Amino acid sequence: MQNRMTIQMVKNTASQDTKSGKQIHKILITQARPESEKSPYFEMARKYKVSLDFHPFIRVEGIPAKEFRKQKIEIPSYSAVIFTSRNAIDHFFRTCEEMKITVSQHTKYFCITEAVALYLQKFILYRKRKVFYGADGTNKSLFDVINKHKEHERFLYPCSESFDSEITNWLKGNNCEYATPVLYKIISNDVKEILAKNDYDIICFFTPGGVRSFVENFPSFNQNGTKIGAFGENTFKAASAAGLIPDIKAPQAKMPSMVSALENFLAANLKKK
Repeated sequence: MQNRMTIQMVKNTASQDTKSGKQIHKILITQARPESEKSPYFEMARKYKVSLDFHPFIRVEGIPAKEFRKQKIEIPSYSAVIFTSRNAIDHFFRTCEEMKITVSQHTKYFCITEAVALYLQKFILYRKRKVFYGADGTNKSLFDVINKHKEHERFLYPCSESFDSEITNWLKGNNCEYATPVLYKIISNDVKEILAKNDYDIICFFTPGGVRSFVENFPSFNQNGTKIGAFGENTFKAASAAGLIPDIKAPQAKMPSMVSALENFLAANLKKK
């Protein structure tokens, strides 16, 4: 009960700051702190004199190859792979390595954003592979790209246990042959103490799992003026479904990252002063 009361006080404070056009003071990024001090996050923090905290709201645990074999999905028999996150990429290639599977050079990769597509460089010779990505980070733009290449392809959609049904519904509705190998689990972290001790004016989410973790930790949360950032269409939908109102959305035109979307919001907030 004490935590919930504290959280409510936090929301009231953030509401007063934002509605009056005062400078945003504290921002919570629900991811791990960047390893490099040259991260654009820190440059943004210096420029707008804001305090940034980084706390992962979720952790990812890979499903061992032994467990994956029970799904009876033969990875080499599929000609295309759909990636909607870096986690999916990490665990797809981890699973292939554990099972000693060599991914064909002719495999096509369809990614939700350019940033996800570029992450493939950790595992493949990017310029020599067939890599495609959506124009604006939405499922629709991803579907537009897949639609141009779907003939004669068999699709893998590597995912966690809570995969995006909109993607599988589209594949099914367009008569695509596909499989959804579950390669990792998304587990919520206990973050009650983090928010109870801090007054955050903005909270930024990057995955539906992060939103779910927040709701599990604070089922009685009342936004009441706190600004919510959401990266990716699926995260935006998850936040909205949870009763949150996202004010900061990325990627968008000229705002491909959460950092750029935050900068745009902070700059607009300063003009209100």
